[in-house]
Amino acid sequence: MAELKRLSESRDLTRIERIGAHSHIRGLGLDSSMEARDASEGMVGQLPARRAAGLILQLIRQGKIAGRAVLLAGQPGTGKTALAMGIAKSLGAETPFASVAASELFSLDLSKTEALTQAFRRAIGVRIKEEAEIIEGEVVEISIDRPLSASGAGGSSAAPSGATAAGKSGRLTLKTTDMETVYELGGKMIEALGKEKVQSGDVIALDKASGKVTKLGRSIGRSRDYDAVGPHTKFVKCPDGELQKRKEVVHCVTLHEIDVINSRTQGFLALFTGDTGEIRAEVREQIDTKVAEWREEGKAEIVPGVLFIDEVHMLDIECFSFLNRALENDMAPILVIATNRGITSIRGTNYRSPHGIPPDFLDRLLIITTQPYTEDEIRKILDIRCDEEDVEMSADAKVLLTKIGMETSLRYAINLITSAALACQRRKGKVVEMEDISRVYQLFLDVKRSTQYLMEYQNQYMFNEVPGEADGEDAMQS
Repeated sequence: MAELKRLSESRDLTRIERIGAHSHIRGLGLDSSMEARDASEGMVGQLPARRAAGLILQLIRQGKIAGRAVLLAGQPGTGKTALAMGIAKSLGAETPFASVAASELFSLDLSKTEALTQAFRRAIGVRIKEEAEIIEGEVVEISIDRPLSASGAGGSSAAPSGATAAGKSGRLTLKTTDMETVYELGGKMIEALGKEKVQSGDVIALDKASGKVTKLGRSIGRSRDYDAVGPHTKFVKCPDGELQKRKEVVHCVTLHEIDVINSRTQGFLALFTGDTGEIRAEVREQIDTKVAEWREEGKAEIVPGVLFIDEVHMLDIECFSFLNRALENDMAPILVIATNRGITSIRGTNYRSPHGIPPDFLDRLLIITTQPYTEDEIRKILDIRCDEEDVEMSADAKVLLTKIGMETSLRYAINLITSAALACQRRKGKVVEMEDISRVYQLFLDVKRSTQYLMEYQNQYMFNEVPGEADGEDAMQS
């Protein structure tokens, strides 16, 4: 069991420490007056676009206007997805943020309109309020009485593991600044305390109805118990007043989660299996009616979130018609879409339009454009990525990498960072130098050099449509 536990912990650690393309983004990098800083929270440059995104952020936070749509348009590698990620990070966990690539809609078992409907409802939150009986206090002592069938009777100062909690009883001593009480514990409560790893000195909250245990933190009065504590340790004051009190509890769920729970026989387990399938319109209508009743009674409030659709030019005319109608709903989220296309065909038609989006839908959009990065901005982005990927690089190597980024693309330059670090490790160096950058630049081609290579050796490839060099040159010129 210990080996399995260590294995699961190492897997969790690996998952957390993985570095993604936008893992360095922490927010939009705006100051208190909503002005964009030059480089902040992982964002560099694109000042007008970030200022515009800041205004959209305020619009989302107010949550008063539904059905607004924003288009992020710009060349590849100019930070459109980074802007969307910045908005998501700035919103925090309370506001729903659903992200989908337009090409996903065509690879699902669901119909396109059903997939879009589910995406829309994933981006609409419901904050449900209810009053609950809570016991809140600082743990003075946990004492567990072992059954006679166990290895022996006695007490323990720490909560046991959930596997050995069945059939046990015990006592929990809780206190506030005004009172102290001893509670009798059953097997389920002992198991719950064991799962949360509750020990003496913790401040906890117990839900009387469900038996749920929530660890609020360590008591400030016990802060000197250990010489060192982990970075996630939170110190809180010992609660005052009575131990038992009525407290308003807020649950945040999305409309899609409510849909799934009410449309499947296995209930909320369908959320974990991912087998949501088609959800009938009658179920959604009943849920919308019930949520509207809760809103009138003050039990719930709607939290309009954000739906981000990347590669929006991949949607066809049917999807755009659906979006036109969906945005008119009073419970629609803020829609943020992104594309890197110019004037191109609308999928499913023979007509051409800016960004491959129908003109009537374009008319609904607030358009934010992104500009190509300057040399100085590329250098700053590469500095941030070197820190994020934990790569130490010399100043000369960064200058060369910046030059490569200007001549090829920012994405290609970023991809060379880790490759150069591995080349540096191979020669047993600690700092990435120019020779490492040059080595990986020769090993991995960028788009321009790859295209040039294809033009030179096109006749040696299979299924080449250009039969001869002369014809090939004519074809390239035309």
